[in-house]
Amino acid sequence: MFELTNKVAIVTGGRRGMGKTHALALAGQGAKVVVTDIDANECAPVVEEIKSKGGQAACFKMDVSNKAEVEQVFDEVIKQFGRLDVLVNNAGIYFSKPALELTEEDWDKMIDINLKGQFLCAQKAAKEMAKNKWGRIINISSVASGQVGVGIAGGAHYTASKGGIIGMSETLAVEWAPLGINVNVIAPGAIDTPMIQAAQIPKEAMDAMIERVPLKRIGKPEEVSAMVVFLASEEASYVTGAIFYVDGGWLAV
Repeated sequence: MFELTNKVAIVTGGRRGMGKTHALALAGQGAKVVVTDIDANECAPVVEEIKSKGGQAACFKMDVSNKAEVEQVFDEVIKQFGRLDVLVNNAGIYFSKPALELTEEDWDKMIDINLKGQFLCAQKAAKEMAKNKWGRIINISSVASGQVGVGIAGGAHYTASKGGIIGMSETLAVEWAPLGINVNVIAPGAIDTPMIQAAQIPKEAMDAMIERVPLKRIGKPEEVSAMVVFLASEEASYVTGAIFYVDGGWLAV
């Protein structure tokens, strides 16, 4: 099950954290993996790790918010690998700022990378996937995305972007189903990544958050990657337009 041999996958924001584990997991199932990030030099070790295990991989610098750059990189991937089967829209940023202090520039930066970037990559990917009538687009959102009771003080711009991903993905799933493309969302809870470490959440706040999680611990990136592998596979052929919360039971409380 979950065999991805000969499939070509792009993972955005793949230099570290969940992006890195997604890339390694897809490669472990046989996919040829293209790792992209704003810093190509930091992508290189991920590619080398995949190759050291017998896999095929490549890395490209790509700013997901730059349409011309997205077009160029995707075209190069098609030129090099001949096709595109899987897109994991993982690239994203987070920085905390009270809503009353948010500048227009703060808002635009967050939306451009987290939301517009996912659309630009998905749109370009779908044009290629449609040629083979088969594709898997996996968009990464968050439990902090609206309608589930998880707001983040200082994160209005972030939660807006993550909620937008869910609404966008449901529509793309409807539009692209006739093209053979499945579009789904993974919404992680608290996962141990460099991004959450950089957020410097006070210990008391982190302890309180973990206390709300029935499994009583923070998640591992690999536990999200397992869902990525499933959604990328043939076994997920009847799954589209869905949101999968990988959150240790947080939303069940």
